[in-house]
Amino acid sequence: MGIYRSFLAPRLVDLACGSPAMASWRVRCVEDLEGSVVEVGFGAGRNLPLYPATVTSLVAVEPSPVMRQRAQPRLAQSPIPFTWGGLDGQKIDLPDDSCDAAVVTFSLCTIADPRLALRELRRVVRPGGELRVLEHGRAPDDRVLRWQRRLDGFERRVADGCSLINDPVACVQDSGWILTSTYQRYVRGPKPWCYFSSLRAH
Repeated sequence: MGIYRSFLAPRLVDLACGSPAMASWRVRCVEDLEGSVVEVGFGAGRNLPLYPATVTSLVAVEPSPVMRQRAQPRLAQSPIPFTWGGLDGQKIDLPDDSCDAAVVTFSLCTIADPRLALRELRRVVRPGGELRVLEHGRAPDDRVLRWQRRLDGFERRVADGCSLINDPVACVQDSGWILTSTYQRYVRGPKPWCYFSSLRAH
């Protein structure tokens, strides 16, 4: 399981989260951002080419060496000044109020304590700054949710801790952020994996 989790699982997650169908959701997540951005769960840098020119710097938090390696070609082609900001979204290596915005895509589901990570982002984002979240998670339909609960243990084992039943809206609100935009719907595919939330908060 150690070899699988360290080397194979990150590649499978990257392929699943990097499909062309995800691109429009990712664009929606990062559009109109400005200034300095911290991204938790940077992965292989799938968002990097989509950031607008108004983003002046990017700090990335990513625990997986495989993902960091897979991100290198995108980093080499990006004009955005870039630094790594640590390995753990629950403890970010940045001072208070040092970023204009935060981005989290398909990562709250795998962080051990997503609310702690979101509170940490409140610390590093300046007052008046913005949070953008793109996530899959808990479905609103009882029938789908029952399947998510049945499959959650399997999902956690094969997808590096990813949970199907995490509620991103509740996580954001419970962490002290004020939601300003909520867009949720099913996307094409098996429903237990395909209820998406695109959120904005201050």
